[in-house]
Amino acid sequence: MTAEVLIYSKPGCCLCDRVKEQLRLLARRHNFSVREVNILEDAKAFEQFRAEIPVVFINGEKAFTFHLEESEFLRRLAQTERMPREPRS
Repeated sequence: MTAEVLIYSKPGCCLCDRVKEQLRLLARRHNFSVREVNILEDAKAFEQFRAEIPVVFINGEKAFTFHLEESEFLRRLAQTERMPREPRS
């Protein structure tokens, strides 16, 4: 099962760009998909995350804020791959 990674970010954010690049490189070697939400285009996300972007979720679980530590990301990714997920309706 492919893990789902979600990143909340915005254009012009150097921390966001760095984390997105890390995720792009990691996705080449590991089994996960990445979806990005631009908080400037989502009012709810803007209200929730404007002071802490980038924010990374792995399979719905908040995992990282501001920075992504590669070894910790891979550890969490491996954990979520071992856990069964609830079916989505």
